[in-house]
Amino acid sequence: MNQTVQELDAKAVAAMSPTDLLQTLHSSSDGLTSSEAAQRLAQAGPNSLPEQHVSLLMRLARYFWGPIPWMIEVAALLSALVRHWPDFVIIVLLLLFNAGIGFWQEFKASSALDALKKQLALKCRVKRDGQWLQIDTAALVPGDVVRVRLGDILPADLKLLEGDYLSVDQSALTGESLPVSRKVGEVVYSGSVAKQGEMIGVVYATGVNTYLGKTAQLVQKAGAVSHFQKAVLSIGDYLIYVSLGLVVILVLVELQRGLPWIELLQFALILTVASIPVAMPAVLSVTMALGALALSKEKAIVSRLESIEELAAVDVLCSDKTGTLTQNKLTLGEALLMNASDAATLNLHAALASQPDNGDAIDQAVYAAQNDKTTPAGYKAEGFMPFDPVGKRSEGRWTTAQGQPFTVTKGAPQVILDLCGLDAAARGKAQAWIDAQAAKGLRTLGVASKTGEGGWQLDGLLSLFDPPRPDSRQTIADAREHGLQVKMVTGDNVAIAREIGDQLGIGRNILAAGAVFDTAGQSPGVSLADRIDAADGFAEVFPEHKYGIVKALQEAGHRVAMTGDGVNDAPALKQADVGIAVSGATDAARAAAALILTAPGLSTIVKAVEEARRIFERMNSYAIYRITETIRIMVFVVLAMLIYDFYPITAVMIILLAFFNDVPIMTIAYDRTAVDPQPVRWEMQRVITVSTVLGLIGVAETMLLLWYAHDVMKLDMGSIQTFIFLKMAVSGHLTLFVARSKQALWKKPWPAPALLWSAIVTKVLATLFVVYPLGLIAPISWKAVAIIWVYCLFWAWVEDRAKLAVYRHFDREAPRHRAFLGLLKQRVFRPHHSAGA
Repeated sequence: MNQTVQELDAKAVAAMSPTDLLQTLHSSSDGLTSSEAAQRLAQAGPNSLPEQHVSLLMRLARYFWGPIPWMIEVAALLSALVRHWPDFVIIVLLLLFNAGIGFWQEFKASSALDALKKQLALKCRVKRDGQWLQIDTAALVPGDVVRVRLGDILPADLKLLEGDYLSVDQSALTGESLPVSRKVGEVVYSGSVAKQGEMIGVVYATGVNTYLGKTAQLVQKAGAVSHFQKAVLSIGDYLIYVSLGLVVILVLVELQRGLPWIELLQFALILTVASIPVAMPAVLSVTMALGALALSKEKAIVSRLESIEELAAVDVLCSDKTGTLTQNKLTLGEALLMNASDAATLNLHAALASQPDNGDAIDQAVYAAQNDKTTPAGYKAEGFMPFDPVGKRSEGRWTTAQGQPFTVTKGAPQVILDLCGLDAAARGKAQAWIDAQAAKGLRTLGVASKTGEGGWQLDGLLSLFDPPRPDSRQTIADAREHGLQVKMVTGDNVAIAREIGDQLGIGRNILAAGAVFDTAGQSPGVSLADRIDAADGFAEVFPEHKYGIVKALQEAGHRVAMTGDGVNDAPALKQADVGIAVSGATDAARAAAALILTAPGLSTIVKAVEEARRIFERMNSYAIYRITETIRIMVFVVLAMLIYDFYPITAVMIILLAFFNDVPIMTIAYDRTAVDPQPVRWEMQRVITVSTVLGLIGVAETMLLLWYAHDVMKLDMGSIQTFIFLKMAVSGHLTLFVARSKQALWKKPWPAPALLWSAIVTKVLATLFVVYPLGLIAPISWKAVAIIWVYCLFWAWVEDRAKLAVYRHFDREAPRHRAFLGLLKQRVFRPHHSAGA
């Protein structure tokens, strides 16, 4: 195959005659042979957008690479060097567990997406070896001759060779909501939908070389940095720095005291591993994966897990109009009666000039408006002339019950007006009505009839519009209750966009996108971001406008969700914090989106926002718990060793603590949480402050217990270590119950059964272990166990009180803040009310 075949673009192909193009492509009207097609497929590649596939082995290896896995691996290596085999086994199991959980969840998510894509694979009709065959669109090559007809998605970029005409819907590519007509010698693009007609064309571009593919390449330039990744890195960095700083102090002091350096190093490393967020990747992956599963039941498929956290923070939703806010189905609206006696007669005549099964959107709208779908009694069809782009009208010929010839026609208003030869007054009346409908952005349709060989009479005019979905207005109201601004983004004109915006409660401040991005037309002192932020929506939008709208909103500090269904939406979907491919979206839109809806409309998005906020609260709770535990363990151990000069807890105990706490903590993914009425974001100052307060209280309570066991009870070292181990094991999940809610510990929402019972079971196991340790640690009595449990429950109540105080401070709900705000309100508003009295 000639290399230049892949370099052909639409303009060059449009300028060629069909014969010249076939010669350039080394093809003919009979298509290619199977062997030629196979050679070209090997050269040009499949007719699909490229996807990056990572092998299962590489995916698994990623979970053993990075700062946290490295520390675990070094700890395991040191344990082997000093022959502490119990430590070694437990550390390796922890490492494998974390890697296995993360890998399995990622594998399940990718498998679900692959299955979805297979269900969406398309077929096409191609001429090979002189025979018409049905093959996968991915196997098409330049030079193939294909047939397209009503309902087909065009499989590649084509030049039309044979046939009368083809009406294609290019909205997925250009944003136009109305079909366009194409005839022999013209070009049609991959991803368009054939709405009427049947033609044969030759493929001149496939895959990334199509109009669709080139537009999709814009997606590679787009992409916002995940706020979730930033938050996890911030938490991880904070914990690692705190842990390493304390470990350095501990090592330096203990080396001076003469402890063996390799034993000290191993203890320090195990302490660090237990303190930093070893299980954080696995816990958060499980939390988001289970959230993704819940969303799939709501007809929303998550293709990027991090997008769940982003969705919880979204405060602006940019929604496509056609098919998302509206039904993408033409409907008859207001009518102007001329010679027709009533609206029913006008609709009947329009239906007699239509065919219900030809796939034409206007014909289907006309038939849908008929109360009685049957032909009038005694009427006999004599012939039908379908709509064509030249004559711009359709015609039905009938014989009435009385045997008279009766002809009806419908079509473009100007064509029908000219056909009827109206006088100036009648034409002026009709034109004024047409202009009034156009001002609303509505299409109009003329209907005329004649009996026998008489002249045409104008029966009347019909308006056509794409009606809003029944649930759209309520869904938009629900979105606003969840703190979301909804902005409409459409390729239609400003008039119809304002009409729809007004009907749905979005607003009428709809701007033409071209004018918004025209810097010469901007008001002085008003930035682009301000103009976009203030608008209710945008009309006459092109792909670069959508991308610019998202960027401007993000630069103004918003988290943006963008819906779309076409390749023209792909760059904006990729750039948005959450790109949402709506039901029926193209492959390019799905590939760029983070969320793929399989049910029509926006209602699924509101449900997804609620679920995302629940998931966020679980992750936020875990972050607070994990930071608290790090401070509690690290500061306590280092402080205890500096004061008492012995290990307050052994290395094996530290590893067991990590296992007892971090393995059951996975069940936080099932926890019940409240849904915040407003968008939620990571507030690191609040997270770290609450965690630090809880952690330092934990240090104080553990140090007090250590003093009691060492100085009052006079226990031996082994018993003290067991004492402290059980205290840390019991208080671990109690701290989680404190951290999991901004409300008091005993208020709803209560912990989910999975979380509650995992805590109970692990704490019972820890309790039995300290009483019957099987020789691994020093045992303690049931009396000591009772003391520890009562002690931990009391301090959980203290921590809960402290947590509420910190949240009141941040929420400005402390008594001193309320008193100040009340005083301020009195001073500001009292003079105003007095003046109005």
